Amino acid sequence: MSPLKTQSFVLSTGSTQPRHASGQSMHAIAWLGKKQLEYSEVPKPAITHPKDAIVRITATTICGSDLHLYSGEMLDMRSGDILGHEFMGVVEEVGDQVERVKPGMRVVVSFDILDGTCDYCRRQEYTACDTTNDSELMEKMYGHRTSGMFGYSHLTGGYPGGQADYVRVPIADQNTLPLPDDVPDEKALYLSDIVPTAYHATEMAEVKEGDTVAIWGLGPVRLLAACWSQFRKASCIIGIDCVPERLELARKNIHGIKLIDFSTMDVLESLKEFAPNGPDASIDAAGFDYAKSTTHKVERTTGLETDSGDVLNEIIMATRKYGRVSLIAVYAGSTNHFPIGAFMEKGLTMRGSQCPVQKYWEFCLEKIRSGEFDPSFVLTHVGRLAEAPQFYAKMYEKKDGVVKTFLKP
Repeated sequence: MSPLKTQSFVLSTGSTQPRHASGQSMHAIAWLGKKQLEYSEVPKPAITHPKDAIVRITATTICGSDLHLYSGEMLDMRSGDILGHEFMGVVEEVGDQVERVKPGMRVVVSFDILDGTCDYCRRQEYTACDTTNDSELMEKMYGHRTSGMFGYSHLTGGYPGGQADYVRVPIADQNTLPLPDDVPDEKALYLSDIVPTAYHATEMAEVKEGDTVAIWGLGPVRLLAACWSQFRKASCIIGIDCVPERLELARKNIHGIKLIDFSTMDVLESLKEFAPNGPDASIDAAGFDYAKSTTHKVERTTGLETDSGDVLNEIIMATRKYGRVSLIAVYAGSTNHFPIGAFMEKGLTMRGSQCPVQKYWEFCLEKIRSGEFDPSFVLTHVGRLAEAPQFYAKMYEKKDGVVKTFLKP
């Protein structure tokens, strides 16, 4: 396998050279190529900047969006990259300029990496941070760069992820959240991504009391978005999926949810039964690789587009006039056959972004502590980090009912 890549975040005042803890090693999940992962021995990270912290991982997991990396569909993956953007642990060491975080603290780490000083961070637009991602490819593709992100390709900065024994956390005071003792790991871990991301999905959809909300996809983020929609007093929630285990999780844990199994039901016709005028708010939590039509399957296979628009096009057709569309699923490049006419003429509003986790951290933690929100029902499998390659394969192939894992080094 190729040498482990490390990345030091870029500050406006300059950066320092990355390094490893001399002579020390650890284990991590390394990406070697399409559907090729390895539980590897790699160098242990070290402090490379005075605002860094080294966190000993106590729990990590596999996100549905990690499957885009596993399958080789996410751009700018390189052999040896360490995966994982959802993780928590105990602070082992801190740099000289770290003030809030102390060794021995139990923390959860955000998937997005912010500096806390740029104009975007000052507006709480943290996943647009201007200094933590140096990807020239992303700038060419999108016109701008997002923030850096852990374990999610060099398109987002090439930062080693948290499916490992240890991780280096840049700007540790901003990118870790100290945890109270009364929140167990099985709930705290998901503050790194899916709990605030699900809330962000409902924020972008502007879900409010009395709304009808339709959610395409019932993976962990989608299930939690349904829960947050209930929290926001939506009157009707509709979940759309075809995986039996996901549909059963929704049926058992989300009271009153209406379910559409698109393998046996026509989505647009079924939606009319629950919402004759269309949903007020629609959440796309499926993403770019769910091609349903022959056209998009062929165009993705032949490289004529990177992203299938089948789900998004269905959402635009279904959502009521002047309704709201929230894109929380991952999209990477470009799609064909976008129904721009329907989008414009129906007066729809559409928003999409990666979740600025730190914006919602305190709120989400408070709701978990109070018992008003419990994300742990999405957890279906517990295992060891060394088993991650097998869990990736099962999630990708939708086998053995793997919906969400809880992995310990």
